[in-house]
Amino acid sequence: MDTPSAACAYAICRVGDIPNRRAKGFHLLRSEPDGSEIPWHIVVVRWDRQLHAYVNRCPHQGANLDWEPNQFLDSNGARLICGKHGSLFEVATGACVEGPCRGAQLEPVRLCVLDGDICVTGVVLADDDAPAS
Repeated sequence: MDTPSAACAYAICRVGDIPNRRAKGFHLLRSEPDGSEIPWHIVVVRWDRQLHAYVNRCPHQGANLDWEPNQFLDSNGARLICGKHGSLFEVATGACVEGPCRGAQLEPVRLCVLDGDICVTGVVLADDDAPAS
């Protein structure tokens, strides 16, 4: 049996599942080189014809950005916000422009679109479709 490589693309949703100028969180399970599996929480933002994705973790103290499920954008809907400390991040770059971690950056997640599916790339995800024993 072949071992999946980091070049795999894993579909997480359809492009149309994320409304324009909105964000959606995903709770995935990443496979590590030693065979362990760790939770991997990401946020994907659809902004007009572009998609941006980041690990759902504020660089200030490691808290998730969303204060409620899928609540990632500020009241103007223009920037990502940390629900714990209010840090604001540019959608296109992940750069913190205001708050306690100003100058820091969100960790980017590589994406591609294949046949209308948003896919994460550059990682190996755990197989959640394995048959139950």
